[in-house]
Amino acid sequence: MRNVLLLFSFFIALSCKQKQNLPYIVNLNKNWSFKGTDTLDWQKATVPGNIFTDLKNNNNIPDPFILSNEKKVQWVSSKDWEYKTSFELSEDILKKQHVILNFAGLDTYASIFLNDQLIGSTNNAFRNYSFSIKEIIKAKNNLTIVFDAPEKREKELKEAINYTLPEGNRVFTRKAQFQYGWDWGPKLNTCGIWKNISIKAWDELLFEDVFLQQNSITKNSASLTAKITIQSTIETSANIQYSINGISKKVSIELKKGKHLYEIPITINNPKLWWTHNLGTPYLYNFDFTLKSAGTVYDKKTLKKGIRNIKLITQKDAIGTSFYFELNGKPIYAKGANYIPQNSFQNKVKLSDYDNLLTDVVDSNMNMLRIWGGGIYENDSFYDLCDEKGILIWQDFMFACAMYPGDKAFFENVKTEAIQQVKRLRNHTSIALWCGNNESSEGWHRWGWQMNKSEEEKELIWSHYQNLFKDLLPSIVSQNSDKTSYWESSPKYGRGNPKYEFEGDAHDWWVWHDAAPFEHFEEKVPRFMSEFGFQSFPSYDVVNMINQNKSLNLESESIKNHQKHSRGFQLIREYMMRDYIVSNNSEDYIYISQLVQAKGITMGIEAHRRAKPKNMGTLYWQLNDCWPSISWSSIDYLGNWKALQYKAKKAFKNQLISSKIEDNHLQIYIVNDGFNTIKDTLNIQIMDLSGNISSTFKKEANISSNSSEVYKQISLKNIDRTSNVVFVNFNKESRIIYLTKPKNLKLKKAPITTSIKKTENGFSVCLKSVTLQKDVFLHTTEKGRFTDNFFDLLPNTETTVKFITNANNIGDLKIKNLNSIN
Repeated sequence: MRNVLLLFSFFIALSCKQKQNLPYIVNLNKNWSFKGTDTLDWQKATVPGNIFTDLKNNNNIPDPFILSNEKKVQWVSSKDWEYKTSFELSEDILKKQHVILNFAGLDTYASIFLNDQLIGSTNNAFRNYSFSIKEIIKAKNNLTIVFDAPEKREKELKEAINYTLPEGNRVFTRKAQFQYGWDWGPKLNTCGIWKNISIKAWDELLFEDVFLQQNSITKNSASLTAKITIQSTIETSANIQYSINGISKKVSIELKKGKHLYEIPITINNPKLWWTHNLGTPYLYNFDFTLKSAGTVYDKKTLKKGIRNIKLITQKDAIGTSFYFELNGKPIYAKGANYIPQNSFQNKVKLSDYDNLLTDVVDSNMNMLRIWGGGIYENDSFYDLCDEKGILIWQDFMFACAMYPGDKAFFENVKTEAIQQVKRLRNHTSIALWCGNNESSEGWHRWGWQMNKSEEEKELIWSHYQNLFKDLLPSIVSQNSDKTSYWESSPKYGRGNPKYEFEGDAHDWWVWHDAAPFEHFEEKVPRFMSEFGFQSFPSYDVVNMINQNKSLNLESESIKNHQKHSRGFQLIREYMMRDYIVSNNSEDYIYISQLVQAKGITMGIEAHRRAKPKNMGTLYWQLNDCWPSISWSSIDYLGNWKALQYKAKKAFKNQLISSKIEDNHLQIYIVNDGFNTIKDTLNIQIMDLSGNISSTFKKEANISSNSSEVYKQISLKNIDRTSNVVFVNFNKESRIIYLTKPKNLKLKKAPITTSIKKTENGFSVCLKSVTLQKDVFLHTTEKGRFTDNFFDLLPNTETTVKFITNANNIGDLKIKNLNSIN
């Protein structure tokens, strides 16, 4: 009987098995070779990749990232290069009705030959290019791509107009602008196949696109529309089966020939909302779509989507115009940094790199990243991770610090680019804003770009700006996205305009570029700070990588070549002299430079957060590096956290104890970014550097949700600020408040005792000292991450820090602190 049942079950399963005619996807990333069009023999190439990494991998050039090798490889960008491969296609693919050759990204000016026939050309690294090759393909095929040097094309385009555009020839080419050199990155202007190449072969029916548009969200239900674009070569009855978290439904449709849009209403009852990780759970629904006709499955599509409302609120108020993000009907405070490409050579960025960096973002209590407009539109996996991890994205279009052409061909090129990118990213829950450009408006009005130009030229250039950033791009966002907010230019006003403090977002570079003191951040607080920053040296590891030795020589030509700001070294030293003791020891100098950076930027972060709701966001410049450098980053090229990253992690916590000295009084604030009221006892102690307590204050405090208030004010009239600190504790959070600059503190020299124990995933390090030890820095040659660093050690109090590592020991652990700096 059992065998009969098994046989019956087999036939039932067989009868239920669906016939499939799914598209074939053939990846063409293997078996590539390259050469100069007039030099070299054919050599092995890597796809995705670029000409610099291919040349380096074949030992034709030195590593551009180390020593001063960047200068030795500039010739590469001025040459034309050729890539080729061969591939075979099966009989099944050759029989398909449609065979499409797709290029996800070619950088930039390329001519494409299939079986020695020119099938098309490209002129935009940000665009996807597709070509029908049904009539050209054979069982055995050859594919050749010839890349022209950008400078040749740019010269032609520049000569076609009778005026000069700021800033340089890069404005004519739609590719990553930072490749032309920036004040934090090298000039390594790549070309090559920087994204995947594939063939898609299909019959009769195909999902071209599935867009999940949100209509309305209430507590009881979420109304969505699945906007599904289908290509069909037949007129037939079909059905679309869709499932949400495994629960399936089916919709019947009548297909027409050609490409048509079909809309399916979807309702989700009692929806779980998506929140940033610091305010809730970034919940994602799983959507699966299947296209069937006459019992045959033709295509499938899977999406993950969070249900949420996110919009930018800009409303007139008593002091100007607000600028904040509202998530699911609640104002939220944006905390984070500006993000640049993780490598000058994008093919070197792996999924693990994205995951590691975005995990660092979450661990640092950041809830927003700004994708800067001089880089790239990131890979899908980047946005997938942001969706999953609960990180909001401010997305610039790729225009930065320049004015751009206004001819018809340029606009058509940009139009296609923008439509493709907005459609590609519109299902991502993390996208909070599209912004037209970085600093182009400020540059035009403040940086002298209008000098030596006739009134007619000024009017023409500005009209092109308006056509692009006030007309074209916002209309594309409106027509192709899920009601995503658009912002014309970041910042709205340059810092020379008094309105920068009261309207829109601000880039405040009085600190650094104008050498204003860090206290400026406390005096001028804008509505939303989308850029501000300060440089520091990277880790010892990165310095050694640049120099290719372990001397930590900060005067080498190699180090000088990795500082791209003309006054960088001077400004680091100038600010260091203001607040810290300047050491002649290179190891100490690197350490103190990081403390200077951390002090300035966290002063800004805290001033911004104290000012809420006037200010509702702070994004510092910059999170990461694209090569080993001396820069504004808080995480260096090798992934090491600088002092700023550790201190920003604390400054970005939902609950922040902060302070400000005004009129000889210390004002103690508590900031609460959460949605719940916090009730606890505020404990305050005034103590000397040996831990002796002279005064104690206690106060019951109710901290309102999403608020910032002063909860205690203390007179400093009779307090020696060089020998005393204020220790504050509230709701399991504590803070040491210093009353003077670090260089004025009468820190005492005393040993720090340590006890190291092995743990499951590394080591725990227990530290103790009889005196307050300021900015304790633990470092070792072993690879790993300390859970805290650059921290203050209270006198006679044990502090335990974990070191996460795969190493078997950390016997070479070293400790540095300000107490020991002479």
